[in-house]
Amino acid sequence: MSLLELHDLACGYGGQPVVQQLNLQLQAGDIGCLLGASGCGKTTTLRAIAGFEAVHAGEIRLGGKTVARSGFTVAPEKRRIGMVFQDYALFPHLTVTDNVLFGIRQQAEARTLAAEMLELVNLQGLGQRFPHELSGGQQQRVALARALAPQPQLLLLDEPFSNLDVELRRRLSHEVRDILKHRGTSAILVTHDQEEAFAVSDQVGVFKQGRLEQWDTPYNLYHAPKTPYVASFIGQGFFIRGQQGQGQGVNTELGEVQAHADVAPGVAVDILLRPDSLLHAPDSPVRARVLGRVFQGASILYRLQLPSGAAVEALLPSQLQYALGSEIGIALRPGPLVSFAPSVSQ
Repeated sequence: MSLLELHDLACGYGGQPVVQQLNLQLQAGDIGCLLGASGCGKTTTLRAIAGFEAVHAGEIRLGGKTVARSGFTVAPEKRRIGMVFQDYALFPHLTVTDNVLFGIRQQAEARTLAAEMLELVNLQGLGQRFPHELSGGQQQRVALARALAPQPQLLLLDEPFSNLDVELRRRLSHEVRDILKHRGTSAILVTHDQEEAFAVSDQVGVFKQGRLEQWDTPYNLYHAPKTPYVASFIGQGFFIRGQQGQGQGVNTELGEVQAHADVAPGVAVDILLRPDSLLHAPDSPVRARVLGRVFQGASILYRLQLPSGAAVEALLPSQLQYALGSEIGIALRPGPLVSFAPSVSQ
């Protein structure tokens, strides 16, 4: 069952459109993510769902009821939506327990519920501390506990881990997913970090200049992108030019590959390559020049130039050491690849 539905949504600031013709559905109990570069419209969309920005066109439905459309809006406090902000937004003069109690003071078992929330986020025993006495990760857990205490229909998280260091961000993102799944809480996360989006979310929406390019599972975004933008944005994608053959065969400078674009035989197509699409092949007749390299521990990410001048990347075992300017033999990993007609991908 769909908990959140956006139909042909358009919204922005001060009458200026930012998001256009946005359509997506979030199922109850799922975690969705709005992913994209800065200024693409993902935070604007989140604020419209929360009720902080007016809807110019289209409709937002929550739990089967319309909460916003042009000329009509349900107040934010009546939407049963929780919010976790990038800067935590904790009250510095209140203890941890009182921060969690803030939205549930009128409930009969408020203190019991607050204690349960702190235990849920692994902060039991810290209720009498103040926010400045906690680490950044602990403060974010307090913010999560406070947002979950009123039992919202939907939880919104606006870049909640961006102020944390990389390792803590990775660990806390997994913890938050486990907490939300344990409670069956539906959520929408905004981020520009692909690793974070894939670690937390069931569905991810890729934004480009105020439009939703694709709303899909992380697996499908990587392996079956619907647009060239999604293909290049997700997972370090690069294109090489090929020529459509008979059936699903495409002739490229790396040999014939299995891919199919909706074009006639002989027509040019663009083939999507990922860093894991290429293999080290010392005896291959195809040689690529090393333009750059990034050591990543177990592997090295090589930036390579093909004979045609096209640039690609290859993720190879770190035992294979190649200097800048040297040439290495490469081959394509067996299996079908994604292709696009050049008129679409350019």
